[in-house]
Amino acid sequence: MSEQRTPPEPFGPIVSSAHLAAGASPALSEFEFGLILASHAFHRWMVRAMAAAGFPNLSALDVLVLHNINHRGKAKRLADVCLVLNVEDTHIVNYAARKLEALKLVKSGRAGKEKTLAITPAGAAACQRYRDIREALLVKAVGGVAIDEAVLSDLAAKMRALSGHYDQAARAAASL
Repeated sequence: MSEQRTPPEPFGPIVSSAHLAAGASPALSEFEFGLILASHAFHRWMVRAMAAAGFPNLSALDVLVLHNINHRGKAKRLADVCLVLNVEDTHIVNYAARKLEALKLVKSGRAGKEKTLAITPAGAAACQRYRDIREALLVKAVGGVAIDEAVLSDLAAKMRALSGHYDQAARAAASL
């Protein structure tokens, strides 16, 4: 005679901080936990992929700055790199730029009084090698789990919209 089992009680949302999920939006806590995991995994991926591309001593921010400077192949103002990457502290982006310049991946210039950054041929080649590694290891794997491109694009748009709410809430919190 087989014993009938009752299904286990639901554990509730998968979160990192149950006390936050106990509020009005447990789903937002679930999103935040997913964001924590995804951001750390993404940073780890960028660093390891760039190391595989031949540049083992770059941080995740260094990699982001490099790719942003390479974006569309035109020089960027330091302030614009900070704006696009949503980094408040220009000093850390400037530090990354100096590090990339020392590696001959970017070169600095001037547009009036403002510092500009442009990709070098070595920097473009490093970005291309990273892209090749990304295609082979990440894009292929993500494609294997059948996530529709339209769904992925919609998710990205929602994440950008939510980032605006977090920025506004940060400004409000700073005024308390």
